[in-house]
Amino acid sequence: MSETTLEITQDLLLGGRVRLLQPAKGHRAGTDAVLLAAAAPVRPGDVAMDVGAATGAVGLMAAARVPDARFVFVERDPALAALCRRNCRDNNLHGEVAVADVLDKASRHDAGLRPESADLVLTNPPFLEEGQARISPDRSRAAAHALPAGGLEAWLKACAGLLKPKGRLVMIHRADRVAECLAILEGRLGGMELRFVHPAADRPAIRFLLSGTKGARAPLTILPPVILNGPDGRFTPQAEALHLGEAALL
Repeated sequence: MSETTLEITQDLLLGGRVRLLQPAKGHRAGTDAVLLAAAAPVRPGDVAMDVGAATGAVGLMAAARVPDARFVFVERDPALAALCRRNCRDNNLHGEVAVADVLDKASRHDAGLRPESADLVLTNPPFLEEGQARISPDRSRAAAHALPAGGLEAWLKACAGLLKPKGRLVMIHRADRVAECLAILEGRLGGMELRFVHPAADRPAIRFLLSGTKGARAPLTILPPVILNGPDGRFTPQAEALHLGEAALL
């Protein structure tokens, strides 16, 4: 699928601070991307990688807060990568876009992604693996939501491998896979911080944010949860501030 065959929309994120071109159909950036970017501890001068970037929403929102870092967007779909380049230009960000399959070592190498080269890796891995659920017939949506069997472990190991010593990984995923992710990252990251995301205060978590430092030994910390909606169904003040770019989860 080429960029020219996509039906494209332009959306405004963080109260209009970020303009995002993205496909009208298939996987689209939303609250998960907002939360992941809000939890990104980007520092000036960092090499920050958005792995599985699609059209770049997470990295662009993180860059809106700390533009004085080097942002690298990693995306395997050439059409989405092309849109990511356009989004970088439209948002005046000199970001680098690497067209690479993060699960393939040769692909990462050919795209210039070297081991232990990132200070920060941000990632929202596809939520499903083959055989776990019915996969969407829409090719782009299926690619964004599903990995091959065992793909989550390979994905997270690759992300950890891209980190420099003391570099930090921040990820968001479905709440029902938290134990699996913690097990995969055990021994690779330490000082892990876990924060659950609930649709409402009286409902179970649907997502978690997890961060950790490569080579650290500190124990796991459970941080206060994020509650997205109040009793009236509207965003809570915190969720509203996060979506407007007026707050962070740091």
